[in-house]
Amino acid sequence: MGLETERKYLVKDSSYRNLSFKSSVITQGYLNRDPERTVRIRIKDETGFLTVKGKNIGDTRLEFEYEIPLQDARTLLGLCDGCVVEKIRHYVNYSGFIWEVDEFQGRNASLVVAEIELPSSDVDFDVPGFIGAEVTGDPNYYNSNLS
Repeated sequence: MGLETERKYLVKDSSYRNLSFKSSVITQGYLNRDPERTVRIRIKDETGFLTVKGKNIGDTRLEFEYEIPLQDARTLLGLCDGCVVEKIRHYVNYSGFIWEVDEFQGRNASLVVAEIELPSSDVDFDVPGFIGAEVTGDPNYYNSNLS
């Protein structure tokens, strides 16, 4: 069983860009946006993924992600419900953890959020200076609701 423990924050300035060691272009859509079980199609750079996520319990949920052929991902994006989410993801290594900072494009332009994936909910971590208010568990910031 795959479990994901993740915390999400708003980003208050662009200093993460100077700290980023890599960036990716992401396009994603949802075949199912039911909060009990979302089914996402994602293209990250030139790789396709199918992801199934369970309902959030605090900062943890089930997550199963599989690489799929790029052409399949492109076709499945056409079947998605709602709008396709477009973003640029910047990766920042800070105090032993990788922060993923998403700059949303298109209809969600100007929204920038950062996520940190943790081995468990009780792990302590340092917060970089570009991090603002925590929005973990706020459905307004779920990618499935931004689509």
